[in-house]
Amino acid sequence: MICLAVLLRYIDHWMVYPISGFRSKKLEVQKALGCKRNPLAYDITAACSGFVMGLVSAACHIRGGGFKNVLVIGADALSRFVDWTDRGTCILFGDAAGAVLVQACDSEDDSLLAFDLHSDGDGNRHLNAAFKESETDELGSNGSVLGFPPRRASFSCLQMNGKEVFRFAVRVVPQSIEAALAKAGLPTSSIDWLLLHQANQRILDGVSSRMQIPSEQVISNLANYGNTSAASIPLALDEAVRSGKVKPGHTIAAAGFGAGLTWGSTVFRWG
Repeated sequence: MICLAVLLRYIDHWMVYPISGFRSKKLEVQKALGCKRNPLAYDITAACSGFVMGLVSAACHIRGGGFKNVLVIGADALSRFVDWTDRGTCILFGDAAGAVLVQACDSEDDSLLAFDLHSDGDGNRHLNAAFKESETDELGSNGSVLGFPPRRASFSCLQMNGKEVFRFAVRVVPQSIEAALAKAGLPTSSIDWLLLHQANQRILDGVSSRMQIPSEQVISNLANYGNTSAASIPLALDEAVRSGKVKPGHTIAAAGFGAGLTWGSTVFRWG
């Protein structure tokens, strides 16, 4: 089973979320860490939901694949994808990285209690960084590219419908957390800390209000860093642990949500 830790030891396997959002960095990180055992490394590109999905993936690899240590890294550099002339979006985002080491342990010490994951491709129009239409290759009737060489892939700046994303988040995140709690057989009152993707304060307040979780039990560092996408949950968790807020044995409900649209939650016990 698994236990959560922040101590780097021998790594069997890991996941890395691409620092650029669209470009793989996993092998560069593997080399920089000096790993000698050639552990498998791969990317999960799920933006703001990425860290939760990586955490669940790590647990599945340990439970079903026999891995002992999985390093889950959440990293994004959204400054490369925002429109710096649009103050409605550019001031909201930041660049960051964070990591958690997930380790195998005895079944009675299993710390990942339950999870709930979803996606909705129809919601992609509300939050995305699409291909630039003017630079898209002309396709033939069978889908092949006409002309050679093909144009180099290019993405537009991040596009976000803030009102729709807010409505989406305050609706689906409480539902997802409650579903994970039900799977774990736990009531909402068992949560010591609510740890959400740090999108904006209104979403944090809206979710905690709907779940009737006091604001003093909501982990938030949004004012310091902005929305750091896949990095926001491990970044906030690390600060909460270092400050002494989160202690071994505390039950945490974490949820990520964003581009795709994707969303997911997990209930775990720290330590």
